[in-house]
Amino acid sequence: MKLLIVGAGFSGTVLANKLSNYFEKILIIDKRNHIGGNCYTYEESDIIIHKYGPHIFHTDKKKIWDYVNKFTEFEKCIYNPYAKHQNKIYSLPINLHTINQYFGKSFLPLEAEKFIKSKTLDIQNPKNFEEQALSMIGSDLYYAFFYGYTKKQWGKDPKEIPSSVLKRLPLRFNYNNNYFFHPYQGMPVNGYTPIFEQLTNKKNIEVKLNCSFLNILSQNYDHVIYTGPIDEYFNYKFGELEYRSIEFEKEYHSINDYQGAAVINYSDF
Repeated sequence: MKLLIVGAGFSGTVLANKLSNYFEKILIIDKRNHIGGNCYTYEESDIIIHKYGPHIFHTDKKKIWDYVNKFTEFEKCIYNPYAKHQNKIYSLPINLHTINQYFGKSFLPLEAEKFIKSKTLDIQNPKNFEEQALSMIGSDLYYAFFYGYTKKQWGKDPKEIPSSVLKRLPLRFNYNNNYFFHPYQGMPVNGYTPIFEQLTNKKNIEVKLNCSFLNILSQNYDHVIYTGPIDEYFNYKFGELEYRSIEFEKEYHSINDYQGAAVINYSDF
C-alpha cells in the first residue's frame, strides 16, 4: 500500500517513521524548501540557527523524552524569560519575585497572594484575554506585562483574544521562574534538523519539498495523512483562519551576549 503524508514537521515525520513497516511506499510532501516545519534548523559559521525562532522541547512524559533522545543529544535548557517595562527588567512568568519587584515589597507567598487578590476584579466567566487578566492578576500587572506585549504579538486588542490564551500562562507565589511545569526540557545540541533526517532515513520513505498538497491530489494513494493548515485543506472555501505568527523583519548579529538572557519580552507598546 501507498501512504501520502502532507507536512514534513514533527507529526508527519514521526508518523512516517512509525508506519514505515506497514506501507510499501510513503511519500512525505511539504510546500517549504526544507523538512522540519517551524522547528527547522541549519548551521552557519558553527552556529545552529533556528529559522523560525528557538523551540525548547518539553514534555511530562518520560516515554516521549526517551524517544526523541534516541535521535540526537539534548542539552538541558530551562525557559525562564524576563520582561522589560519602563526601562526595568523583571522576572517572568509572574511569580513572587516579579510581584515584589514591581510593587517594591518583600511579601511572603501568602501575603503576595492576598495582595494580588485585592487588586483583581470579580469577573465571573471572563469572556476575553483582558477580562481574564483583570480577574487573575489585576490591572497593574496586566498593563505592565501583558497589554502592550499582547497587542504586538497578536496584532489585535486583547479584548479580541480568547480568555483561554491567558489561562495557560503560569502565575506563581514562589520564586520559581521556570516557565514550564514539565520535568523534561531541553534543546538538541546539533539542532532539530538531524532528528527529521533520521526519522525519514528509510528506503521506503521519500520526501518531496516545494510540493503543494493541492498539486498532488490527482495521484492515487491508499491513505492520506494531512498535518497542514485545516483551511488550506479545504482550499479556503470556508475562508481563511486566523493564525498567530511572527514576521522577522531583520536579523541582528552580535559578537557577544547581546541582552544577558535568551528571551526578554519588551512589554511596552
